[in-house]
Amino acid sequence: MPKTKTLSADVEWQEITATAADWEKVGKEECLKMLNHMHLIRTFEEEVLALDKEGQVHGPLHLSVGHEGSMVAAMSLFGDGDLVNGSHRGHHLFLAKALNYLEPKDFNPLKDSYSESIHTLIYRCMAEILGLAPGYCKGRGGSMHLRWDEAGVIGTNAIVGGAVPLANGAAWTKKTEGDNKIVLTAFGDGSCHIGNTLESLNLAALYDLPICFYIENNGYAVSTTLEEQARETRMSSRGPAFGIPSYRVDGMNPISVRVAMGKINKLLREGNGPAILETQVYRYYHHGGGVAGSAFGYRDKKEEEDIRKRDVIAFMEAEMMKRKWLTIEGLQTIQSNAVKIVSEASSRLTSGEIGSRAIKPELWPDVNFRDKGLRGDMSEFEGIDFIEKENFQGDIKATKFVSAIAQNMVRRFETDERIFVMGEDVHRLNGGTNGATKGLHTKWPDRCVPAPIAEHGFVGLCGGAALTGLRPVVEIMYPDFALVAADQLFNQIPKARHMYGGDNNVPLVLRTKVAMGSGYGSQHSMDPAGIFAMWPGWRIIAPSTPFDYVGLMNSALHCEDPVLVIEHVELYTTKGPAASDDLDYFIELGKAKVARAGSDVTVLTYLTMVQKAIIVAERMGLDAEVIDLRSLDRAGLDWETIAASVRKTGHVVVLEQGGLTNSYGAMLTDELQRRLFDYLDHPVERINGGESSPSVSKVLERSALVGEEEISHAFTKMMKDKGVAPA
Repeated sequence: MPKTKTLSADVEWQEITATAADWEKVGKEECLKMLNHMHLIRTFEEEVLALDKEGQVHGPLHLSVGHEGSMVAAMSLFGDGDLVNGSHRGHHLFLAKALNYLEPKDFNPLKDSYSESIHTLIYRCMAEILGLAPGYCKGRGGSMHLRWDEAGVIGTNAIVGGAVPLANGAAWTKKTEGDNKIVLTAFGDGSCHIGNTLESLNLAALYDLPICFYIENNGYAVSTTLEEQARETRMSSRGPAFGIPSYRVDGMNPISVRVAMGKINKLLREGNGPAILETQVYRYYHHGGGVAGSAFGYRDKKEEEDIRKRDVIAFMEAEMMKRKWLTIEGLQTIQSNAVKIVSEASSRLTSGEIGSRAIKPELWPDVNFRDKGLRGDMSEFEGIDFIEKENFQGDIKATKFVSAIAQNMVRRFETDERIFVMGEDVHRLNGGTNGATKGLHTKWPDRCVPAPIAEHGFVGLCGGAALTGLRPVVEIMYPDFALVAADQLFNQIPKARHMYGGDNNVPLVLRTKVAMGSGYGSQHSMDPAGIFAMWPGWRIIAPSTPFDYVGLMNSALHCEDPVLVIEHVELYTTKGPAASDDLDYFIELGKAKVARAGSDVTVLTYLTMVQKAIIVAERMGLDAEVIDLRSLDRAGLDWETIAASVRKTGHVVVLEQGGLTNSYGAMLTDELQRRLFDYLDHPVERINGGESSPSVSKVLERSALVGEEEISHAFTKMMKDKGVAPA
């Protein structure tokens, strides 16, 4: 028989139930405050539901009726500087946090009137859910995307689990700032089974982040029961596996929630986070709208009736009355005040009689607002002088490309303490896998952070840090791995500014490298330009010289938008012109460069193809004008430089190394022919690789990519079509 040893977790996993003594400790005043917030939130939800039934809510409506009592109790211990985010079901989170922020500490709901700021809160929150201009996100967010920075609500989120990695980033910011503030991210049992949540639990524990993972376990993911989702149905059980103290409470008892949150509050503020709080709650209605779940057959009416007998607000009222902290008259005052303020808000937003109301037309957003805030206005660059190599006053010397990257990152760490680097193996191997982070970890170990293989988790963490004031540089070792983090890179980070109203900044820099030609095969060799250019929130730069890299990276790190910086392994070991001492200059984003002047044809390209195009053109005696695009995003294309060249040559070639599909050139070609059709004497030509991804075989890989041979062949055919023979 083998020897066995029973293993146990090294952290607490407890179920917590409040006692009579806990009620006394919380006291009458706090209980009145919480009960008032519960009634106000539920009354708000019921009014929004009424508007939905009248057809005034466009899109889904995820009500928090049944959840609000536990959320109010949790938020009662959160201060102004603490941050929260949540899921698609987030009205209660938003309102509970905002009410705590706005309400005076001595507010007495039995005697005092609501302040103008509370009236505005209810009005603007309802406006947002209705998609109206006065809303907190100017109508763009609706029910699922609620954000108000001032109150510490950094955004609710429509993607299951999508907010969790971002909350880790907010917690990273708070830990970095050292201000004893904490973060809570609220999500449901359905989110407990998605990879980004599990990655985030591990990262939070690994980095000791001051974050509470607040799980609202209501037993259903839409209509799928908890038992159909997992064998272990106690969601807090996930915590001990990651070394996270975890607690479970009956969410229909708000004082139990408050006691557990008090324990977590202490842990987090003392630097012993993270922690999990699982609240067992119940969603009174179906996943969306105001129909009961039993109407769809996945719940029965008796289950719904039984849980309503345990209603959290009724329970709170009964316990307070038992202690003579609340009278019938006092309860009526709380209820009538809630109805009054909510009704006032809906009457300001709609016209007509109840049952047939309509949105006041003047409150809809102006259609011209549609694209505003897709990206920033670049006002952060006001007063900055942009420098090109030709007018640079400092010393220039030939420098290895990757050395220029590393030297500049050291300089940026010296000048801006908000910058940190996160990625796989960035701390060792003499500067990561290619040497780009050399010198950072030795001097700044807390700012050059190695991450586990969890792209979804650490990319999202960096996104959340950017949303809360830091300037992360996140490294994706190969761009193919970006698809592992697709939700954060395409659903979250580039959409965040526009989705939340257009005012918030997202100053994140994403570094990655094209590894075509290195033999790494189909899953390590993509050029990310095409796929990232599809998402308008990203700015994209692709420097081809060390000098340009430094200036463009400096601008990327100064920019308030997310910036993808594309590098190429073939360039790393090459030498080129670089500043030898002054690394503080900027090159303008959205400014292309004529790398070689000519009049026969315009060649638009980037990265390694710039030099290859010049070499081939000179070998062939072709008077080609080669333009290094440098900025590749749709907003960053330098149409002034491109158009001037096309007017001169009448012929355009889009040159890229990668394949026919997932191509940047396809988008650029379409744009060229629509913008510059009158100046074109020939259709826009494309030079690109094959349809398939590069293979490991050296021969097959070479056949899939564009090199000098393919450029030469294409240039020859192009000039024949034009009726001009190369010299």
